[in-house]
Amino acid sequence: MMIARCSLFPPPCFSAVRVRCFAGETSDTGILFREKLIYLQDLNVDPHKALRVNPSLRSAPISSVVSVETLLSSTGLSRPAVGRILDMFPDLLTSDPESEILPVLRFLSDEISISEQDIPKSISRCPRLLISSVDSQLRPALTFLKTLGFVGRDTITSRNTVLLVSNVERTLIPKIEYLEEGLGFTREEVAKMVVRSPALLTYSVDNNLVPKVEFFMEEMRGDVKELKRFPQYFSFSLERKIKPRHRLLKEHGILMPLSEMLKVSDGQFNN
Repeated sequence: MMIARCSLFPPPCFSAVRVRCFAGETSDTGILFREKLIYLQDLNVDPHKALRVNPSLRSAPISSVVSVETLLSSTGLSRPAVGRILDMFPDLLTSDPESEILPVLRFLSDEISISEQDIPKSISRCPRLLISSVDSQLRPALTFLKTLGFVGRDTITSRNTVLLVSNVERTLIPKIEYLEEGLGFTREEVAKMVVRSPALLTYSVDNNLVPKVEFFMEEMRGDVKELKRFPQYFSFSLERKIKPRHRLLKEHGILMPLSEMLKVSDGQFNN
C-alpha cells in the first residue's frame, strides 16, 4: 500500500484478509489455537506475553490478527519490524485496523505531511503512535507543539514524532514550566530551546533536567545563558560525559564553552 492511498482508503489486500475465514475459527480450539500460536511465534511475538497482556487475543480469529500485520506491512515496515512492534504492544493484535490504526496513518500523512517513505520510520521510532488516539492525544499534542514553534521548516518530522505521544497537561507543560521557573527563561526563550533541541521535551524533569541544572550551576559555576545557547547539554550523560570532562578541564585550569566541551569525540577531547 502506498501511503497516499492509505490516507484515502484501506489497501485492497486489507479487505481480502479481513474477510478471510478459517473453518470453525470462532471456536478457537485445538488446531486453530495452535495455528495462532505458531503464527505469533513466526512473527517473533512472544505468545505467552501476548496472551497475558491481551487476554482477548485467545478468542480473536486469526484472520483479524493477520489483518493487523497486513496493514502494518503495507506501510513499508519489514516483517521483523512488524513483529517487534506487535511484541511490544500486544493490544494491537486485536485492534481494528480500519478504525484504530488507519486514522493514525492518515494523521501522520495528512495533518503532519510526513512522506510515504518516512511513515515506517516514524512508526519504528515510536510504535506507541499506533495505540494513541488521534482525537484525544496526537492532535492536541500537535496543536500545543505548534504554539511552541514547531511549524514551517521546524515542523514535526519522522525524527521527532515521539513528542506527539506525550500528554500536554501532565508531561509537556511541566517541562516547559520547569525551564521557565528553574532557569528564569521566558516562554519564548524556552520555545526556541525546545525547537532547537526537541529531545528536551522527552527528558524527565527529576531524573535529567534538575540534576544537570544543579551540576551546571553549582559545580561548573555556569551561566544559564549558555544553556539557552546550547540546550543539547541535556542530551549528554551526566555521569559518563559531563562530570568526567568538567573534572579534567578543571584539573588543567581550562575554560571551554559547553558545545566545545561536549560535542567532540573522546579522542578529540583527550588530545
